[in-house]
Amino acid sequence: MLDRLQSLEDRYDKLNELLSDPEVISDTNKLREYSKEQAGLEDVVQAYREYKDVTTQLKDAKAMLEDNLDDDMYEMVKGEISELSGSKEELEEKMRVLLLPKDPNDDKNVIVEIRGAAGGDEAALFAGDLYRMYSRYAETYNWKTEVLEASSTGVGGYKEIIFMINGTGAYSKLKYENGAHRVQRVPETESGGRIHTSTATVAVLPETEDVEVEVHDKDIRVDTFASSGPGGQSVNTTMSAVRLTHEPTGIVVSIQDEKSQIKNKEKAMKVLRARIYDKFQQEARAEYDETRKSAVGTGDRSERIRTYNFPQNRVTDHRINLTIQKLDQILTGKLDEIIDALLMEEQAKKLEQIGE
Repeated sequence: MLDRLQSLEDRYDKLNELLSDPEVISDTNKLREYSKEQAGLEDVVQAYREYKDVTTQLKDAKAMLEDNLDDDMYEMVKGEISELSGSKEELEEKMRVLLLPKDPNDDKNVIVEIRGAAGGDEAALFAGDLYRMYSRYAETYNWKTEVLEASSTGVGGYKEIIFMINGTGAYSKLKYENGAHRVQRVPETESGGRIHTSTATVAVLPETEDVEVEVHDKDIRVDTFASSGPGGQSVNTTMSAVRLTHEPTGIVVSIQDEKSQIKNKEKAMKVLRARIYDKFQQEARAEYDETRKSAVGTGDRSERIRTYNFPQNRVTDHRINLTIQKLDQILTGKLDEIIDALLMEEQAKKLEQIGE
């Protein structure tokens, strides 16, 4: 591990030199590539440098014990050795985690698709709650949210809402939200006060660049139509709405959020590329051996991952058996306690697999 860390530090120092090179500074692509690589190495190199510093201090402190020290000094040095040994162990564990294989999509923006599933109007209302929860979570990281497409209901919910979250590391946090979310509560329209169970599905797709997924124009059928609102009411009499069909995969994307056909097509292409890329990822993931699947789930959209129980103010994540009595806070976007626990579980599983 130490040899690998030293090679990473050497590469980090080399990148510092390259980023000061006038030829690199004048080349936008190289500058972006090297800056991104350096940022990816920064945490592990910083931890390694702290580790080397602590190791040197520990060696010096142990050497002092061989000198003729009075009792007070001897105890003080022993205390320092104990403290430094603890710091060394913590840094070793931190470096092991930082060296784990990183998801290449972690730093990307995301496209989130939320759909009301079982439960009719109540499921649509819950889909709206989830959308607001993720929007508020994005605000805590100063990420920007942009609605790409929304099919609202008369009761204030969404049959479907597709939106983009722009921010470095968005996928690394939100990828754990893939799956079916279940809500248990008394609907406002329920006079008898009976608890209903409804579900909404969430799909989190990394935004892709053209070079990452090959989509040929000849494979896409483009249809245009007039936008419409709830109940079929005409919103825009011009043919601004766009439907893209990727014929090789059968994936269809319809966008009518903008009044401009060009803007709708641009948004639709973003969603289409993300869905195609996700399809390829899902197929590749399905080929993995069962023993190498993540502890936090398979990523299957139909997998029930979480229950939101309103009467007991409780949220339970079924993948890691985590229950938190803070539903009111979580719905305001305070998701980090759950997401951090899922991340730690995934890291522990990877470390276990490496050990095996």
